[in-house]
Amino acid sequence: MKEVDLYHPVKRLLESQGYVVKGEIGECDVLAVRPDDEPVVVELKLAFSLDVVLQAVNRLSISSLVYIGIPSTCKAFRKRRRHIVKLLRMLGIGLILILSNSKRSRADVVIDPGQYQPRIHSGRRRKMLGEFQRRQGDPMPGGSGRRKVMMTAYRQRAIRIALYLREQGPSKAAHIAKELQETDVRTTLYRNVYGWFDRLGDGIYTLSPRGIHEIASLCIEV
Repeated sequence: MKEVDLYHPVKRLLESQGYVVKGEIGECDVLAVRPDDEPVVVELKLAFSLDVVLQAVNRLSISSLVYIGIPSTCKAFRKRRRHIVKLLRMLGIGLILILSNSKRSRADVVIDPGQYQPRIHSGRRRKMLGEFQRRQGDPMPGGSGRRKVMMTAYRQRAIRIALYLREQGPSKAAHIAKELQETDVRTTLYRNVYGWFDRLGDGIYTLSPRGIHEIASLCIEV
């Protein structure tokens, strides 16, 4: 397939809406004009990439009705459709998917250009701010999030509890919480995500063999 194969399905789509359509006008792959309306600009590409996004953004100086046209078989789009659609909506750029083969061809509008109004996800915001407030210090440099073990607020709390148990021996959850001035101690011990704690009964906990080994090998500040 060539980029020129994308042209005629887009041309037919726009002509069906009353536009006069011509290709390769100035810097535009497709320019469509209708009386008393803004012109429509379409940039055609065989693959979705940063280059075509930058081209479309540049065309916004000509018209607010700018589309990117790509094949419906575009692998990058099919893999990351939701993210690409969100990006284009944020930029105010439309998207046309084009089916073109020997049997049939057509162009379908996925999104139209328009002003983007982001929706704040209050739940996600609360979760992020909660983690920010609970985390002690700044143990994770930005960009290191793909490391196998992240230093979350939960992990910091578990380490402090484990260090206390290593120094003080078996202790009650309530006593640990009081001494460390730490909330959610009982929940952390009960969940035991890392397998560091053993319950002896009556709310008393101690370090498990795994906890003794792993805490001894940790070389971090808490």
